[in-house]
Amino acid sequence: MDSAAERLAKYRAMRNFDKTAEPSGADSAGGTGNRFVVHRHRARRRHYDLRLELNGVLVSWAVPKGPTLDPKARRMAVHVEDHPLEYADFEGVIPRGEYGGGDVIVWDRGSWAPVDTDDPEQALADGNLHFDLFGEKLAGRFVLIHPSRDGDGKQWLLLHKQDEHATAGWDAEEHLKSVKSGLTNDEVAAAPPARWRSDLPAAEAEVPLKTVPAPASEKELTALRELGASGTWQVAGRQLKLTNLNKVLIPGRADEDPITKRELIEYYTRIAPTMLPYLAGRALNTHRFPGGIGKPGFWHKEVPGHAPKWLHRWHYAAAEPDDVQQYLVPSGVADLAWLANFGALELHAWTSRTSDVEHPTWALFDIDPGPETSFDDVLTLARLHRTALEHLGLAGLPKVTGQRGIQVWVPVEPRYTYAETRAWTETVSKTIGRTLPDLVSWAWHKDRRGGRARLDYTQNVLNKTLVAPYSVRPRPGAPVSVPLAWDELDDPDLTPDRWTVRTVLDRVAETGDPFAALLNVAQRLPQL
Repeated sequence: MDSAAERLAKYRAMRNFDKTAEPSGADSAGGTGNRFVVHRHRARRRHYDLRLELNGVLVSWAVPKGPTLDPKARRMAVHVEDHPLEYADFEGVIPRGEYGGGDVIVWDRGSWAPVDTDDPEQALADGNLHFDLFGEKLAGRFVLIHPSRDGDGKQWLLLHKQDEHATAGWDAEEHLKSVKSGLTNDEVAAAPPARWRSDLPAAEAEVPLKTVPAPASEKELTALRELGASGTWQVAGRQLKLTNLNKVLIPGRADEDPITKRELIEYYTRIAPTMLPYLAGRALNTHRFPGGIGKPGFWHKEVPGHAPKWLHRWHYAAAEPDDVQQYLVPSGVADLAWLANFGALELHAWTSRTSDVEHPTWALFDIDPGPETSFDDVLTLARLHRTALEHLGLAGLPKVTGQRGIQVWVPVEPRYTYAETRAWTETVSKTIGRTLPDLVSWAWHKDRRGGRARLDYTQNVLNKTLVAPYSVRPRPGAPVSVPLAWDELDDPDLTPDRWTVRTVLDRVAETGDPFAALLNVAQRLPQL
């Protein structure tokens, strides 16, 4: 029998542990345990990985459609390299560009037992292993069959026997949460619950990460309020050098006081737990107004050289030499505080994650009103989007922009290219536009639209963005872009700039975040 080191040689040769957070594994066998684990792994293609502990390693198969309890289903299972035992607990994100790049969750786990054999390794060598699984999702008698000795020998079949656990039509894709963390792949991709340190012993290697950061504490906020015009502030364990805190960035409305940089920093550190799920794991474009909105703002993407080392940066490998190379990927409260001090009023996150940058996770509809478009007209167009999504069987929700318009965000499975998503949204938008042609123009330039609204599908492009949920807008009073429930479109008090940095936190405390229900959703776009 080969040692664990020999059996893991192929696994290790395929990975660069300086770049990927996967466990490298111990060289000695870890005993004769009987664990099994199934990972749901979204790499280049989504699949499930069945792993059985055997002789010091996890013998592994990739199952594209996932295991099933349906005895009539025959699942293809591709035999892959043995994995280290520590991999049974691995959950996180493998960086894009590395082998198997994508997000991984512990979809099921438990114990297993071979059936009708005292030598399961020999049964596998013979191409026929019967075994029982005792998991949280999977249970009962399974069979791995190698139907042919031809070819590369990797193609097997995974079957479930007809027993008391058999369930007709059982589909793994209807059971998407991790049995370890309770998170979906989307949630792990947005904010991994832990990071694996391959340089530490296995018992210490999994370093927990805060998946939902706490907002700035009252003690921290008090220190911010008492700080002079400039100084050092500690928040979320980070020290920040803050400057020009009393500088007015945004004038108030009517008799309201203006918004200073200090208040902007406070807002972003308080809204951070609600806002970060829409930013985490995504490159960020910012609209900066360091001199306040009385002066022209400008777009900023490159992380400056003076930025703190602890800010998470992402190198865009596909960038041209004269394009932006390093983007900020916000991951915590302190990141948002730093951005606010940097004069970044508006935050715009990419609709794809850095782990899979070519495939967006949102399809976006932007109702961009013209000079002659009333807010009632905008609401009418938004309701037509709701009708269209209901007809198509898709979940999506509206968001006021904080300016004049409304956007509709639809979560999608990251399987489509930007071109495919854009083409799909264009078809839906033009179908809606034909319903009320007097309200809609398709002209690119505003001065050619006759004052009418444009249903803008063109933001569904790599590195083109819409304002993030809960971002501030550069308008008097500091209005905020706020997600809505559909029935809120019928609220007579609704305006696109209703909530500001001074009122939106009360709304979130009272009603929660409507978009949170979309964070767990990954939908396929129906054919049109």
